[in-house]
Amino acid sequence: MTRRRSHLPRFILFVIALALLGIAGNTWLQRIRGVDLPEGRQMTEFDRWLISTYIDLLRSGEVSRPASSDPTPRLFVVSPGESVSSIAQRLEAQGLIRDANLFRLYVRMRGLDATLRAGSFTLRPNMSIEQIALALQRSAGNEVQVTIPEGKRREEIADLLEQQVGISADEFRALTSRASAYGYTFLQGLPPDATLEGFLFPDTYRLPENPTAQDAILRMLDAFGQKAAPLLEQARAQGKDPYDVLIVASIVEREAVIGSERPLIASVYWNRLRIGQPLQADPTTQYALGYQPDQQTWWKRGLTLEDLRYADPAGYNTYVNPALPPGPIASPGLSSIEAALRPAETNFFYFVASCNGDGTHQFSVTFAEHQSKLCR
Repeated sequence: MTRRRSHLPRFILFVIALALLGIAGNTWLQRIRGVDLPEGRQMTEFDRWLISTYIDLLRSGEVSRPASSDPTPRLFVVSPGESVSSIAQRLEAQGLIRDANLFRLYVRMRGLDATLRAGSFTLRPNMSIEQIALALQRSAGNEVQVTIPEGKRREEIADLLEQQVGISADEFRALTSRASAYGYTFLQGLPPDATLEGFLFPDTYRLPENPTAQDAILRMLDAFGQKAAPLLEQARAQGKDPYDVLIVASIVEREAVIGSERPLIASVYWNRLRIGQPLQADPTTQYALGYQPDQQTWWKRGLTLEDLRYADPAGYNTYVNPALPPGPIASPGLSSIEAALRPAETNFFYFVASCNGDGTHQFSVTFAEHQSKLCR
C-alpha cells in the first residue's frame, strides 16, 4: 500500500508535465501558423527559427515530395500584388501542392515571399514545394500579345506563332501532335492518335516575353477548358458525342461566312449524318490535301473533280469517306460550337454559295432544288 502511494506523486507530476508540453506545443504551433500571414507582424529571427525547426523535425519530407507523379505541364498565372496566401491556396486547388499552409511557411522561412513574381509560369504536379517556390521567383518580364483567328488548322497556328512571337513552329507542331500528352479532362477518351486539332482555342492571348511553345499551348487549352468545354459537356448531357460536335463545329467554321447561317449549315451536316448521306464538305477535302506550295496556303482554292476523289488514307475527305472525318479540321470559335450543339431544325440537305458573292448560301431540301440554285 505504501509503495503504491509513493508512485502517485510521480504520476501526477508526469501528467502535469505532459499537459505543460501540450500547452507549449500548441502555443508553438499557433505562433508558427501566425508568422506566415502577410498582414501580420514582421517575422523575427526567432520566428524563422521556429518555422525551420518545425519543418525540419516534422515536415521536411513533405517539402521535397511532389503532389503527384503527373508530369503534365500546367499554366499558373500570378497577378501583380497577389499575396502568398492566395498563391498557395490556388496552387493547392490546382493540385500542384498538397498543403497551402506548408507552402506559405516554407516561403516565409526561406525569405522568398518578397521575391515571388507576377506573371505566367509553367508548373507540373510532379514538382516539389521547393521547386515550385524557386520557379515562381522567375519574373515573366514583359508580355507579348498574339491573336489566333477562328478556323485555323494546327499547322497554320504554328506558323502564325512563329511569325508573330518567335515560337518555333516545328516545336509547336510536335507538342500538339498527341492530345494524350495533356491531362485535361476534356481530352480524355479521344482516339489514341488524336492531336490537339480543334482544341487550340481561337482568342487573343498575352504571353511572356520570348514565350515557349508550351506557354502558348497551355494558354489555349486553359481557354478551351473555360469557354468551350462547358458546351461539350452539354452535348454529353444531351446524349451526343462531344468530339463529334467539335468535328462538325470545325467544318461549320470553315464553311460559314455569315454568322447567322452557322446553325443552318450545321443542320445540313447533322441531317446528312442522320440518314447516312456523305457530308461532301469541301473544307474536309482541303484539309486532306494539306499545304499547297504553289498557292502558299493550307486550304486549296479551286478544288477539282480529281481532288474530290482523293482517297485520303487518314479519312478526312468526306467525298470519299461517308462518315465524319476522324477529327476536327480546324479550331472553331464558340459560335460554331454552339451551332453544332444546337443546329437549326430544318429539312435541308444541301447548300451552295449564293451567286451574288456576298458570302451567303442558298439552302435546299432536294438535290433537284439544289441543282437549280447553282451559279451558271
